Order: sequence, then C-alpha cells, then structure tokens
Amino acid sequence: MQYTKDHKTGYLFDPFGHLGPKRRKLLEQSWAGVFREYLLNELPVEKIAKHFHPSMGRPSKELYTALGILILQQLHDLSDSEVVSTLAFDTRWQYALDITADSDGETTIAERTLREYRRIAVEEKLDGYLFETLTDKLIDAFDVDTSKQRIDSTHIRSNMRRLGRVGLFASTIRKFLSNLKRKYGELFSAQVPSELAERYLKKKGDSCFSRVKPSEARKSLKVVSEDLLFLVEKFWDNEEVSSLYSFHLLQRVLQEQCTVSKRQGGEKKVEVKPPKEVPSDSLQNPSEPDATYDGYKGPGYKLQAMGTYTPDEQRDETKPDLLTYVELEQAHWSDQGGLIPAIRRTKKRGCAPEELQGDTPYGSDENLQEAAKLGVKVISPVGGKRSSKLGLERFCLCKRTGQVRVCPQGHKPEKRWRTKKGRFVARFSLQHCKSCPLSPECPVQLGKRGVYLRYSAKGVRLAERRAYQETEAFREKYRWRAGIEGTNSHLKSDTGAGRLRVRGFPAVRYCVILKALGLNILRATSAQIARLRAQGALVKGILPRISTFLRSKRRFKVFSPPIVGSFAQFRLSKSICPRWAA
Repeated sequence: MQYTKDHKTGYLFDPFGHLGPKRRKLLEQSWAGVFREYLLNELPVEKIAKHFHPSMGRPSKELYTALGILILQQLHDLSDSEVVSTLAFDTRWQYALDITADSDGETTIAERTLREYRRIAVEEKLDGYLFETLTDKLIDAFDVDTSKQRIDSTHIRSNMRRLGRVGLFASTIRKFLSNLKRKYGELFSAQVPSELAERYLKKKGDSCFSRVKPSEARKSLKVVSEDLLFLVEKFWDNEEVSSLYSFHLLQRVLQEQCTVSKRQGGEKKVEVKPPKEVPSDSLQNPSEPDATYDGYKGPGYKLQAMGTYTPDEQRDETKPDLLTYVELEQAHWSDQGGLIPAIRRTKKRGCAPEELQGDTPYGSDENLQEAAKLGVKVISPVGGKRSSKLGLERFCLCKRTGQVRVCPQGHKPEKRWRTKKGRFVARFSLQHCKSCPLSPECPVQLGKRGVYLRYSAKGVRLAERRAYQETEAFREKYRWRAGIEGTNSHLKSDTGAGRLRVRGFPAVRYCVILKALGLNILRATSAQIARLRAQGALVKGILPRISTFLRSKRRFKVFSPPIVGSFAQFRLSKSICPRWAA
C-alpha cells in the first residue's frame, strides 16, 4: 500500500525545537537544511508509487523517505549497512527527510527493502530524472547564471579487477567451466578433460595462472588460447551449452583476442592478436562485460560532465557553480560525440549555455557549426597536428567572402574563384612564387598557368580559429576551462565516484549520476552558508543604526542591553504611557 506524508504543510510546534538554537542553526546551514528546504518536496514519488497498490497490502516505506535515502546514500558514499545505522541515529538524516517520529517504523529501514527500492529506481531510470529535476530546482532557488559553462569527461571505474590478457582468458574459461559443472555435471565430466578442469578450477590462488612470470607470459597465453579454442569447438553444436551466457563470453574473447586459421590437415590453429589489433570495445573482465577500454586511462566507463562557472571578478559566494548535465558513456567513445547531446538536453530544460568551453576533442568544425545553430558559442582549440607547411591562417582572407587577398609575402593573386563544389581557388604569379623564400613551406601547387592555392570553407573557418587562438583574448577566455578538472576531482573525492561498489552499466550509471547530484547539493550547501552569513551581517549592520535613531527620539527609552535582534527589547517611556510601562 502506498504511504506518503505531507511535507508541505508546516508544524504548529517545531518537532526539532528540543535541539536548541545552536544545533538547529547547524542543521539549517548543513546539507540537511538544503535538502529539506529545497529538494524534499520535489522528489518524484509518483514514479515509484505505481509499484504499490493505492489501498491494499502492507504500507510501504514512506516514499519521500525511501527516495531521499537513495540520494543521500550516494552523496555520502555509504554501504547498505551503513545507511541503516545512519538513518536510525543521525539527526541530520532525520531532519533532511522530515522524520519527526521516534518510532522504529519511521527511523529504520531493512537492507532488503533498501535494495528493492534501488532496483525500482534503476528500472524506472530515475537517476537522470532526479538529477535534472532537483538540479533545476537548485538553479532557480540560488539564481545560478547558466550562460557560461564548461564540459569535460572523466574516467569511472566500477568494482572490477583489472586483468591482463592471461588473466582475461583464464577467468573467462573458469567462469564457463564453473557454470557448466553446476548446470550440466554429467556433460562436464564426460566432455571436459580432467587435466584442463584441474588447470582452471583449483582454489583461488592455486591456479597455474595465478602467478605467471613475465618470461613465461607468452607461453601461458598460448596455452589458454588453445584451451579457449578447444572449448568453443567442443560445445559449438550443443544447443543447451551454447545458449549459456558464459559460453557467449568465450566466443567473444576468441573473436576479439585471437585469429583462427586452418592448417594443411584441416586442423584449426589459433594465434593471439597483437595488442594494437585488439578493438577498444573488447571484453575487459568477464564479471563486467559492459566496460570498455580507454587508451589513456584503461578499462572502465566515461562520464560526460558539464557545469556552470563564474569568473573571479564576477564571483558571488551565494551563487554556486552546479553541474547541469551528466551522462555515462562507454570508455572508448570519443569526446567529440558528447557535446551536442549536452547542449540539446540543457536547452530542452532551459539551462543551456550561451558560451561553452571544452578541450580539443569537443572543438571539431562539425560540432561548432551544429552548436551555432543551437545558439551556443563553443570555445575550444583547433585539433590536428600542425604540418610543416604554412597554414592558411598566414594568408590574408576576406572575412565576408573567404577569398584570399594577399599571400604571406604580400602578393595579390592574379585570379580567384569558387568552384561548383564550394571550394576556393586562388592563382598566383609563377614568377613571384619561384623567387619566394617561403616556397618550400607554402601549400600552393604548381600548374600550367601559375601557382594555385586550393582550400575549402571548412579550411577558412579553421584558419580563423587558429589565428584567434594565438591571441591574448582567447587565452583569457579559455583559461577558465581548467576549472572543470577540479569539479571532476571533487566528484571523485567527495562522493566516491572514482571507484564504485557496483558493476554493470545500469548500476554504474545510477550511482554516478546520483553522486553528481550529491555534489550539487554540497555546493549549494556552501552557498546557503554564505547566504545566511550575508543575511546575518545585514541585520547586524542595520540594527545599530535603528538603535541610534531611536535613542535620538525623546519619546522612546531604550533599556540595556542594546538592540541585538528584536524590537521586543524596546519599551515606551513612562512619560508617554505609564500604564504600559508598568
């Protein structure tokens, strides 16, 4: 049965009044105060309420509490057992979730119940919805300026072991043999040689591949690849065995890591591929089949993160820098494909940037053209290696038409035109080019009537960007991009997103997106503290002036101590109203 409480209606008596003013102030200034004030009533409990009958059955856990616990667990990077004890005894959690009763039913939750609500949240894909809904609420509550943003990716690792090639082969074979022995014991005993079974199914640490010397790695790799081919060929025609998931992993490793060929006698031969020929989306660990490989950072996943920033001269401590977009991707995917989805998603929510900074992979010409159509200016360096020849940016180009005006030596072209395919052509004098000292590095081509320079509209745009990125104005703007690296670092260190407790793409996505929401809550907490301090300083500055003003009026008499916060400390003079003064 669905069970929810009304958290919008206030209380006649403060349920947390027994804490005292100092502890209550600490609660209001903590993350618990931010969560209770801005986010608790925005939780989409209707998304999980449909999994429970409206009126029949045992009451569910209070749905606002259940959904809030899932967010706070990722915010503080707690295990399930730690969540149970923290909810029962931590006043901040009870304040944040508006738990006013001291009963066990309100302040406790079973680990099994917690896992069930987490399963529902993953199935409903509530992670992205929670992040967008609650982040938009924080943006509105703290009046965050989203016109300037920056984007970058960071590497995320699940709870997986990093395996070498021998370890990958051996683990995949061990997984298959264990599964085969458990489900089809008779077939395992009859078809699998005892020597092969003992090689992989020994106790952990006793396997012949557990401690392989570097000098014997190649020999061991040959053994495991031959065993892999033997098992695939042995059970290829068996419908029951070939339908096992562990058998599909065997086939995947064989296809990605090995090359199978036939010898003269018809016998198959297996050879291990060189590391460069192995695709980046190959299997990294049989216990984590969704993880792929990044050439710089290894196996795992990639998180695209985009957030706001404010230059120092415009900095306001009461307005936090928040992440506006996060999305989990495969580790081998290029950053180039992450820019446009981020702009479109934030534009749909009304928090898209006007100016977006990213590093080189985001700054392809296609991305910049598409972003311009969406009303976003992307600031990014030009990719690609600089050739030894003179770049097009050394030529003087017309800003309106893109045609060449003069070459780096100051010579005008004899003729210039645009082809039907949209390319530009400029013809220079053969006499000038032969005597030019820059001719060995010049990108022109020798023709019958002269020397020709051919380029495209894309080349013009890239030339303009290369010229602009050498200016001080570009360096002054682009220097703020580095701050997103600090955001990624805080996400990993403050919320534990660098190494997660879970495996599998859905579970990893759920955890890391809620941790990004947790980082926004922590940053909003810092802004809330600054806001409360500013309000306190304003009150302290105004009250002495009011006191001075009232002292100057003979009709009023101010008793000590002087004004500190309330007009209740004032009394009328006896000369004006003796009855009230008594």
